[in-house]
Parts: sequence; C-alpha cells; structure tokens
Amino acid sequence: MDKSTADTVARHLVAAGELLDEDPQAALEHAQAARARSGRIAAVREAVGIAAYQCGDWAQALSEFRAARRMGSKSQLLPLIADCERGVGRPERAIELGRSPEAAQLTGDDADELRIVAAGARADLGQLEQALAVLSSPQPDPTRTGSTAARLFYAYAETLLALGRADDALQWFIHAAAADVEGVTDAEERVAELA
Repeated sequence: MDKSTADTVARHLVAAGELLDEDPQAALEHAQAARARSGRIAAVREAVGIAAYQCGDWAQALSEFRAARRMGSKSQLLPLIADCERGVGRPERAIELGRSPEAAQLTGDDADELRIVAAGARADLGQLEQALAVLSSPQPDPTRTGSTAARLFYAYAETLLALGRADDALQWFIHAAAADVEGVTDAEERVAELA
C-alpha cells in the first residue's frame, strides 16, 4: 500500500484504539474505515473485530476474528472467538473451542479467559456443576491480581452462588475484589450484598 493510504489507515487505527473504551461505536467506525482501505491486513481485521466485540456485535466480531486468523494473526483470539459464539447463541460451539487442541496450548491469562468463556457457556446451558469444574481446573490462585484474575474469581464466585454455596461465593467475591486493581468488576458491591 502507498504511504498516503498507510498513513490514513494508521490514523484510523490509532483513533479506534483511543476511542474503544469511551465510545466503542466511534471506534468501530474508525476501524471499519481502516478496513475499507486495507482489508487484507490481519491487524486491521482484528481491530474491527475488537471494536465490534466492544459494541456487542458478536456476528461481525466473529467474522473479523476468523478473517484475521486466516490471514495469519498471531494474537490469541480463541477466547474472543468462543465468547462471540456464545453471543450469537451457540454455547455448544464455545465449549467445543474450549476443548480444542489449540485451547490446550493456551497459557496464563489467555487460558483463564477461555476458562471463563467455557464456564459461561456451560452456565448458559444450565450446567452449573460443569461450569464450576471448568473454573476449578486448575484451582484458582487467590493471591493473583489483575483484571483477568479478578474476572476469573468473580465467575467462580457467581457459579458457587448459583449452586447455593453462598459462604464459599462470598470468599471468592472477596478474592475478586482484592485482585481487581483496575475496577473491572463490581466485586466490592457483591461482598457488601452477601456479608
């Protein structure tokens, strides 16, 4: 692509990144403008997918993430793809992705993100014991901090609560609140409700 087009695409992608949290719809419009000029670049398709995901447009996000993967994206998109499958009403497909060989290769936060999605898919199907099993294997480490740990602990607590184990749930909401240094959950409020 020529320099002028590359500069325009880059400006749209920067704008999309800056707007993603405060105005996801505007971010999506910028990402789509970048795609219109360079739709054959994996990073551009991934950016459109992320913006569509933030807007709750699961079908578009799924399409863009799949395109990015076909183009050779090196990002760990599997948790996002599985969550999009849940969003379009296919929790069974999200569970299949969670058990795939590719899923077995994920580590750290990426693996935890996929566990959260797979457990949510199980809960969507009313399979709360299986959801708890997904979240418990391996057992969450309550000393961790960060947004992924907080979300994992929160999901674990929610599942325990749905199973009628309020005392255990309270402990995991407390762990989620302690881990949530970025304020991505309402764990503190949940602790107050249950205490």
